[in-house]
Amino acid sequence: MSECNHDCSSCKSKCADAATAENPFYVAPNPLSTVKHVIGVVSGKGGVGKSLVTSMLAVTMQRAGYHAAILDADITGPSIPRAFGLRDVEIMGNENGMFPPKSKTGISIMSLNLLVDEESKPVVWRGPVIAGTVKQFWSEVIWNDVDFMFVDMPPGTGDVPLTVFQSLPLDGIVIVGSPQELVSMIVEKAVNMAKLMNIPILGLVENMSYFVCPDCGKKISVYGESGIDKLAEAHGLPILEKLPIDPKLAHMCDTGTIELVQEEYMQEARKVLEKLEKK
Repeated sequence: MSECNHDCSSCKSKCADAATAENPFYVAPNPLSTVKHVIGVVSGKGGVGKSLVTSMLAVTMQRAGYHAAILDADITGPSIPRAFGLRDVEIMGNENGMFPPKSKTGISIMSLNLLVDEESKPVVWRGPVIAGTVKQFWSEVIWNDVDFMFVDMPPGTGDVPLTVFQSLPLDGIVIVGSPQELVSMIVEKAVNMAKLMNIPILGLVENMSYFVCPDCGKKISVYGESGIDKLAEAHGLPILEKLPIDPKLAHMCDTGTIELVQEEYMQEARKVLEKLEKK
C-alpha cells in the first residue's frame, strides 16, 4: 500500500479521511467493522411493507451464501427483531463496541427494540436524537465480515433518511411502494429525493401488488391497475419484485419465522446486488 500524500482529490482510496473530505457529514464505521455493501430500503409513506422487503432481501442474500445484516434505522417503529424472532436477547459488547445478535440463519441485526425493556414502549424522541442513534448503530456496533447490510429506514424524506443518505456509504437504495395511485406519487418523491442526493437507485419493489385466488389461482389486482411499470419506465429503473398480498408472509413476520419463507422472492434483486459484489 502506497504512503498517503494527504491529497484526497487525487486519491482513489476509500479510507475514512478520503470519505470525510468528499462528504463532511460522513460517519466512519467502527474500526473493527468490515461491511462491503450498504443498501438503504426506503418508502415515501408508511404501511407499504418496507420492513418486510428489508427482511426478505436479507434472507435472500443470506441463502445465496452471503453474510447479510440489517441496521434497523426505523427508530420509532422498529419491527425487524419481531420478524426474526429476536426477543429477550442480551446485547454483548466491550470497550470496542457492541456486537449485533444474529438470527437463526446468521443474519446480524441491530435495532432499538433489542435495547429497550419493553418492545411496545414508545420512543418519544426529537429528530436529532433519532438521527444520532442511527449513527451510533453504524459507528459503535462491530459489524463483522458483512457482505450486504440493509438499512431499514423510516418512511418519508425527513431527518433519518437524510442522515443515512449523508452519513453512511450507501451503494444504492431500494424503493418500496404499493399499487395505489397516491402511493405512486409519493414513491416518485422518494425517487426525486434520491436523485437530488446523488444516491443510486437499484430498483423498485411493489408490495401488495396482487392477490392469488386460492380456488382458481387467478391474480387479482385488489387495489386496481398498478402504476409502477410506468413509473419505472419514466425513470429508467428496474422492477425488482412484485410481492403479492399473502397472509402467510404476514403471519411469518408476526411469529418471527420470516426466514422459513419457501417462495423464491427477490431473485431479480439478488441479481442486481450480486452485480455490486462483482464490481
